[in-house]
Amino acid sequence: MGLKEKLHKTKLKYQGKKMAPAFNAIHTFLYAPNETTHSGSHVRGADDLKRTMNTVIMALVPCLLFGIFNTGYQYNAAVNGFPETFSLFEHFLTMPNFLLGVKTILPLVIVSYGVGLAVEFVFAVIKGHEVEEGYLVTGMLVPLIVPVDIPLWMLAVAVVFGVVIGKEVFGGTGMNILNPALTIRAFLFFAYPTWMSGDKVWVHGAVDGVTKAGTTDAISGETVLGYLAQGTTDISYSLSDMFYGFIPGSVGETSTLLILLGGLFLIFSKIASWRIMVSAVIGSLVMGLIFNGVVTAGWIPEYSKFYTLMSFEFWQHLLVGGLAFGIVYMATDPVTGSQTNRGKWIYGFLIGFLSVMIRVFNPGYPEGVFLAILLMNVFAPTIDHYVVRGNVKRRMKRLKNATIYPKTAGEVEALKTETV
Repeated sequence: MGLKEKLHKTKLKYQGKKMAPAFNAIHTFLYAPNETTHSGSHVRGADDLKRTMNTVIMALVPCLLFGIFNTGYQYNAAVNGFPETFSLFEHFLTMPNFLLGVKTILPLVIVSYGVGLAVEFVFAVIKGHEVEEGYLVTGMLVPLIVPVDIPLWMLAVAVVFGVVIGKEVFGGTGMNILNPALTIRAFLFFAYPTWMSGDKVWVHGAVDGVTKAGTTDAISGETVLGYLAQGTTDISYSLSDMFYGFIPGSVGETSTLLILLGGLFLIFSKIASWRIMVSAVIGSLVMGLIFNGVVTAGWIPEYSKFYTLMSFEFWQHLLVGGLAFGIVYMATDPVTGSQTNRGKWIYGFLIGFLSVMIRVFNPGYPEGVFLAILLMNVFAPTIDHYVVRGNVKRRMKRLKNATIYPKTAGEVEALKTETV
């Protein structure tokens, strides 16, 4: 008897009992469900929730692998330094970089999935509903948006908070109004701010006071945004470093190139909305242009604490921090984002616009994309409400001006409730 048959036999044994959702979840996670609809009309489609979640995970895997490598690379670069002639190809042939990254990042992934799925199983058993696959993506996102050396117990506490408060209290997958992964990150930032900001959390070993080779100076892991927030313009990272991802930062947010490829994959597979991505990019560019224009016009003095971030090239905002990662993988969450086409344009634009604004006006927290997305998660239903209302008003106006009118009150009422 194969594994599939054994699981199915166990599933039938516990059917109708308290622990049935847990066994059903294990069976569904490993194999496609064998239940089919027996009556009524239904849509025949090849995709389901599990397949959709797995597609997003496939788009995240390159960011995870590069984050593993970059963790080791940033540590060795800070401790030992690399010669200027050290080629890009040689970077990837340096196995100690990757091995150190595996040792550091893999526990984050294990804790994220282990704790998160345990909470999901507990709620499924208590409430008697099936375990859904919504946490599969959240479990992968969480390790990618946190600093490399965050204590595992902090991550576990944050995951419990995010899954319970961010999702389960609203009814589970598909019912939440806030992105669970961002809820987890917000909890970490406000509960343990010293572990989520500063120059000691972005490079492995910096918190522990590891020193540079041959010196007594502790290594520093300041990000590009950290330098800018402190008014420093002499940044040692080139544009290619920023684009390819050879800079300190959260595990999965550094490589703009891989994020761009992941975004194209999600658009091609029709999982994520290209409208939200494009409008968010436009919003960030517009806000960056406004700040650049303010500096060019001389409306703000050079000694102002906002000057450095305001003068930062508007398009380079997309290359640093978590802006690109947030736009591609979190703003496009189909549950917490806007649902109407016009609403997606408004929703995405405001995310990009507010992200750059928060970066500039809050130097203590220069990474604003996660707060901007959470804020717009709250307002997404309102945006859709007014988009639908506006659409109904336009249709009623056309009805009023039409020469042929519906004959019955039912037809008029049906036209009033028609949505985009």
